[in-house]
Amino acid sequence: MNSVFKRLSGKHKNNKFLYYTINFIRQLIPKRIFQSGLERKMSVLKNYDIDYIRKRVNYCNKLEKKVNLPDGTKNLANFRLRKMDKTYFFDCYEYTRYFQSSLRADFTFGDVTFVPEEPSIVKSRPIAGNNANSVILNLDKVRHFTFINDKKDFREKKNMLVSRNYVTQEHRIRFLEMYINHPLCNIGKINKSSNHQNLLKEILTIEEQLDYKFILCLEGNDVASNLKWVMSSQSLAVMPVPKYETWYMEGTLIPDYHYVLIKDDYSDLEERMEYYITRTDKALEIIRNAHRYVDQFKIKQREDLISLLVLEKYFYRTNQKKISECLKLLLP
Repeated sequence: MNSVFKRLSGKHKNNKFLYYTINFIRQLIPKRIFQSGLERKMSVLKNYDIDYIRKRVNYCNKLEKKVNLPDGTKNLANFRLRKMDKTYFFDCYEYTRYFQSSLRADFTFGDVTFVPEEPSIVKSRPIAGNNANSVILNLDKVRHFTFINDKKDFREKKNMLVSRNYVTQEHRIRFLEMYINHPLCNIGKINKSSNHQNLLKEILTIEEQLDYKFILCLEGNDVASNLKWVMSSQSLAVMPVPKYETWYMEGTLIPDYHYVLIKDDYSDLEERMEYYITRTDKALEIIRNAHRYVDQFKIKQREDLISLLVLEKYFYRTNQKKISECLKLLLP
């Protein structure tokens, strides 16, 4: 079913109708069927590079010591669908259904920019500091995890930066105000709020944005939601060093290797663009590196395995399960 979900709708967007259909059908299948298949699902570990799996699991789940969850933490039997958190619930349930309903977990949904006081399953977390209590799963992926097939040659694209976003955050407003009239930029906000009407521009589709060599990937409430599809394109992602990360492990991205780095104050944008406009070989090298980075997330069976192992480690570190044979191979 998940392979069907990954088919694109509207040219370059995940098909939400299929996503919701698949996930509602999942609710009808008894959990015991999946729980009996957990060992089989994790047995495919032998088919993959153990060092790679170890790195991914221990990056997303950094819990090093055993800790007890608070008494009030709900068990998986009480983890229910709520209208406001549908995509988060569905993406968690895809993997929690393999575990016993008596196990407990804390879920902190939304654009999380803080580290919870207790070990929690989150979509996003700060990169800096001790973020071990933020255990990452691939949540809200119908919106965030979109990869594309861009057939437009970088060398034939416009020597300009493009950006179309919902803009409410001060840092995004500041960028637009700095470059809204710059000849190298076609940027603007698309939310029609009464504020900053001078920054309002017509909506551009992803296909239209792919006509440009440079695409701005500026963080919003947490991460830049367009970063995945931009890095899978034949254009260059342009952004400062990220402050937040998700399942995409933005904290492991290398500046000027996976994306074009600009300063936090955005003052060197023109200089950085002109550098790669005149050095096509350098630009194409970054695009190749970006594609290799993106490719690691496209192996569905391996992504499923890593997700299950992240949860397995969570339940082990919170004193709810004995260590499994697979986990013994992965823990430091």
